[in-house]
Amino acid sequence: MEFAVKNTKAAATKTATLILPIGEDRTLGPVAQSVDQASNGAISAILKRGDLQGKTGQTLLLHGLPNLKAERVLLLGTGKADELDSRQWRKAAAAALAAIKGLGGADAAVALQDVRIKNRDEYARARILVEVLADGRYVFDQFKSKKADVPALRKVTLLVDKAEQTQAELAARHASAIAAGMSLTRDLGNLPPNVCHPNYMADQAKQLGKAFKGLKVDVLDEKKLRELGAGSFLAVSQGSEQPGCIVVMQYNGGKKGEQPYALVGKGITFDTGGISLKPGLGMDEMKYDMCGAASVLGTFRAALELQLPINLVGLLACAENMPSGNATRPGDIVTTMSGQTVEILNTDAEGRLVLCDTLTYAERFRPRAVIDVATLTGACIVALGSNTSGLLGNNDELVQQVLGAGQKADDRAWQLPLFDEYQEQLDSPFADMANIGGPKAGTITAACFLSRFTKAYPWVHLDVAGTAWTSGGKEKGATGRPVPLLMQYLLDRAGEA
Repeated sequence: MEFAVKNTKAAATKTATLILPIGEDRTLGPVAQSVDQASNGAISAILKRGDLQGKTGQTLLLHGLPNLKAERVLLLGTGKADELDSRQWRKAAAAALAAIKGLGGADAAVALQDVRIKNRDEYARARILVEVLADGRYVFDQFKSKKADVPALRKVTLLVDKAEQTQAELAARHASAIAAGMSLTRDLGNLPPNVCHPNYMADQAKQLGKAFKGLKVDVLDEKKLRELGAGSFLAVSQGSEQPGCIVVMQYNGGKKGEQPYALVGKGITFDTGGISLKPGLGMDEMKYDMCGAASVLGTFRAALELQLPINLVGLLACAENMPSGNATRPGDIVTTMSGQTVEILNTDAEGRLVLCDTLTYAERFRPRAVIDVATLTGACIVALGSNTSGLLGNNDELVQQVLGAGQKADDRAWQLPLFDEYQEQLDSPFADMANIGGPKAGTITAACFLSRFTKAYPWVHLDVAGTAWTSGGKEKGATGRPVPLLMQYLLDRAGEA
């Protein structure tokens, strides 16, 4: 979908559908009043009949209003003016899309001047709208014989005051890139595991390198990983006929020699649990266990589209966790790339095993900061549900930066403690550590494990087990999170938002 920003009068805007925000109790803002006056009071007359109260997300489609260039007018409820926050604005934007995407018009215009969001500026107002409209058109039907109908709607124009135009244009540009990154992330997550395997993920990174300038892609295959001493990673991948790999992406948009930021993603393209086999019910959703790596790819796609002026490294830890005669057994001890040894008590705690070697490999880039993203623990879903990602880290400044980015992007995370007392749960009588810490505080002990491989740099871990996909039923699917959070973090570092 194309997005444009214009400073034109709503009543004089030629469009298939003009969207007018209306406050609760039928309150008309200045722009809505001007359209009402131009149409000889047609809007206020309709509102007096009580067909629309203006509650958040209510819509009313009007046809044939006099003296307007718009073919239709969609009245969009935005609730009480002093209560409209970003969550309510997203709800309203989604309702507007639902009302217009089935119409025959190829374009729409949204009068944004009457919208004021609590504690947010004009940039946020426009970006939220574009993100919701762009992401709301997502469809995954490539494996269906009957494809979804292609909506007629192809362009949306944001109507703003002249003083707000520059910020709105920047917001639309950022939001379009973020939505495209989310779409790639969702596509990868929704693909079946017989298609989306480790080499497929590597190929997707290479395709990004061909589509956008400035991206260098290397693939560390299993032979190279053996040479590097990545015994922990190989302990996971050795059970599958699909070879594992670490995909290395480098984008140098910043100053030469400037330390990069690094994003590390868990890319378990299917997780049976290995020898510690998962129950069969719901195991199909373990194709989503690569959503951490998918979100890193999606974030790179967005950053590349915007050509952000920063240096960025992406590391995708891609493997398939399968049971076989070659699979790792509970009780095996492996040596990680760092030289530390791990007693594997549960082969279903495999994400941390591929991540620890990948995090060690990240040291060679001398990163300014590292964020790893992983669908790591079911315990995080128990603790935080599906609305909020878990966050742990070893650097308070970085923790606050990532939490703040999530707040701004409406893709929030919540910090859990990483106290030394939890480290004791990983004690092993036979190796430097075990890969699980017992039934208590599972999300925290998983992060404790990773923390032993991140002492060389500031680090934050995002557990997105509850937020990366929607589980169960016809609505199941990848969400594209936490691409908005990661992109906001990078935009903040680049000084662009």
